[in-house]
Amino acid sequence: MNIFRLAGDVSHLMAIIILLLKIWKTRSCAGISGKSQILFALVFTTRYLDLFTVYISAYNTIMKVVFLVMSYATVYLVYVRFKETNDSENDTFRVEFLLVPVIGLSFLENYAFTPLEILWTFSIFLEAVAIMPQLFMITKTGEAETITTHYLFFLGLYRALYIANWVWRYNTEGFVDQIAVVSGVVQTIFYCDFFYLYVTRVIREKGKMSLPMPI
Repeated sequence: MNIFRLAGDVSHLMAIIILLLKIWKTRSCAGISGKSQILFALVFTTRYLDLFTVYISAYNTIMKVVFLVMSYATVYLVYVRFKETNDSENDTFRVEFLLVPVIGLSFLENYAFTPLEILWTFSIFLEAVAIMPQLFMITKTGEAETITTHYLFFLGLYRALYIANWVWRYNTEGFVDQIAVVSGVVQTIFYCDFFYLYVTRVIREKGKMSLPMPI
């Protein structure tokens, strides 16, 4: 495992921990898109179906379990434990607009037409767009709490580091996963505008990130 892969995993883990701590400490899931969290839980579920059938390493198994548990814990906090604080009025992104094309692409573009491979491909494509309900919610409300933007920053950093990981593996091993690379690049593009706003409005101004209100 190279440093970019490890740093990417740590960034991904940090993002989820930040989100969980934010919800638990404030006893509120205000500003958090429950729909994005459901999509991420679906991503991990369909990707890690081989958890008990394929063993790669202790690190790999532990990380799979951790991401599964934490993703469902987040969904539980949003929709059960603190459901009265769930901002459903602003969490209105139509997830079917994501799921339908992702399902279609999973059947059309995969490495093997088997249930596990199709579901793995589905998880890769879905991860690329799972953050869209959250970004849509921020755009709709016009601002985001600093802690929420930190969560998004680490998610974006995780994806950027994974792109560096793919470049490293291609140069050192000649390995390339076209489906993962294309999806990862698409996902990173979604974060580009956010990264700019994060640096200019959160880090420099040290406050909430305000966005132009949608017309």
